[in-house]
Amino acid sequence: MSMIGEYLRVTPAELDRALRDPGWALDLVDGLRDAEEDSEPPAGARLFSTYKTWDLLRFLLARTGFPVNVIQGEEVLCESEDWGYGPPGYLRPERVRLAARLLRALPYDGLIDGVDPAGPAEAELYPWGRGGSVDLDWARPWYDGMTRFFESAAEADDAVLVWLD
Repeated sequence: MSMIGEYLRVTPAELDRALRDPGWALDLVDGLRDAEEDSEPPAGARLFSTYKTWDLLRFLLARTGFPVNVIQGEEVLCESEDWGYGPPGYLRPERVRLAARLLRALPYDGLIDGVDPAGPAEAELYPWGRGGSVDLDWARPWYDGMTRFFESAAEADDAVLVWLD
């Protein structure tokens, strides 16, 4: 089984409802997955995944001192919920707007500039564990997609739910 970074855009009203009823939010995720499963995600899609790149992206963003936790969220939706590998987190709309602006200003080449390809393996990042080197370019399409996802969420004044599945 894999650990996949997952994201859901929600309106502020939906975030309030999710905070009161996390099960409702998980049902929303399942319904949207079913609806988007057989098609190419449209621009402004509500669901996004960083696939298995989430830990490499976390590592790279941490190196830059990135001030928004776009990988795990900054607040916990509900401690008692487990959406795969722990409880989901979330970012409020103002943090989504900040993240979008900063992601846009940080191209992937800037993110990997000066990174030793052995560094992620030495840090025992998922999915490699220890040893070998990592193709740092592997996460580029997911980073670019995450940037577009956050930009769309910010334009809509949405919050974002984040979890590992």
